[in-house]
Amino acid sequence: MLRNVAAVLLDGVNPFELGVVCEVFGLDRSDDGLPVHDFAVASAEGPRLRTHAGFTIEVEHGLERLAEADLVAVPAGGRYARRSYPEPLLAALRDAVGRGARVLSVCTGAFVLGAAGLLDGRRCTTHWRHAAELARRHPRALVDPDVLYVDDGPVITSAGTAAGVDACLHLVRQEYGHEVANTIARRMVVPPHRDGGQAQYVDRPLPRTRCDTVGGVLEWMERHLDREITVEQLAARAHMSPRTFARRFQQETGTTPYRWLLRQRVLLAQELLEATDDTVDAIAGRSGFGNAAALRHHFLRTLGTTPNAYRRTFRGPVRVA
Repeated sequence: MLRNVAAVLLDGVNPFELGVVCEVFGLDRSDDGLPVHDFAVASAEGPRLRTHAGFTIEVEHGLERLAEADLVAVPAGGRYARRSYPEPLLAALRDAVGRGARVLSVCTGAFVLGAAGLLDGRRCTTHWRHAAELARRHPRALVDPDVLYVDDGPVITSAGTAAGVDACLHLVRQEYGHEVANTIARRMVVPPHRDGGQAQYVDRPLPRTRCDTVGGVLEWMERHLDREITVEQLAARAHMSPRTFARRFQQETGTTPYRWLLRQRVLLAQELLEATDDTVDAIAGRSGFGNAAALRHHFLRTLGTTPNAYRRTFRGPVRVA
């Protein structure tokens, strides 16, 4: 049971991510018949810590508080992706998992778990901006940059900022059921569960080639996304055989013509869903997918959410003329 919860902090902790853990596990909501946790904040670097926002906080407990926790949460910090960590903290995290407790990271808190060796051989995540660095620093970790959170046994990792809410509510749902999680979500005025993953939030522009070989073809493809385009057509525009063109395209862009074109069409569909009131069918036609079913299929595979859900998230309700 998650009766005893401790959030462990380092210098430079992010107030919002700390607040997420405090909000879900640290508030007394017994007036709503909700479970109450024995919650505490512990410091790994002394009683006085400076937050990433510039103000300081006083912390009553040290690492000894982690020894009795059923859940140890590690909120994010501004420099967590670039710093080293006290060995006593890493040992305390390993000990917690070893005795059967769970550990949870929010955003860059995953780097602390990685330094403790707790991500080795485990699927995990962090904010998409730091996913590549997490994978570089911890090559045995199975980093998934497209999800909001990952629950891999005793280790739960979450993506940036609000994804910490998703992960915390997931733990509540696991422990106490949907009704309790939904009630807490209503009290926090947040959705109890969000569709899709963080792929829909990633600023992921397509790579641009500096070479002249396929540069002109890329520009033509961008201007004609609504057309049916074949490799043979593209190769003819580049004055190459289809086989040579496909090989050169892969060398200069890092992907295939089909995948490049598909991602460009999804990006255009995203822009149209955000900026216009066009129907999904109309957007499917303008972005080269032909029909709403095809758009939905590729949108879901690429971003982990549907066009309508994406529009609700980034656009809000469609205006009625």
